[in-house]
Amino acid sequence: MAKFHIKKGDTVTVLSGEYKGQTGTVIKMFPDKRKALVEGINVVKKHKKPDAANPQGGIIEMEAPIYISKLMYTDASGQASRVGRKEDENGKLVRFSKKTQEIIK
Repeated sequence: MAKFHIKKGDTVTVLSGEYKGQTGTVIKMFPDKRKALVEGINVVKKHKKPDAANPQGGIIEMEAPIYISKLMYTDASGQASRVGRKEDENGKLVRFSKKTQEIIK
């Protein structure tokens, strides 16, 4: 499986497209499609038939996956940064922010 610069739970900034400049949290990753589901980004309307969970049916708004190449990791201070990998003191490979040199948890 490929390793990506973002993971579930990361805060990301959108680099291009309709939602350029907006930030959100990664809800789910789709590694086989190289896409991620980001909270509040790429919202689409979907026509749903009535079912047990939604007996009325109708048009609902939901997030659609977006390519991870359009996303950039954003640290706690709100700065978008590239992500690198290095070994920590225990010899474990960890991600770090290239702008601030802080280790990403």
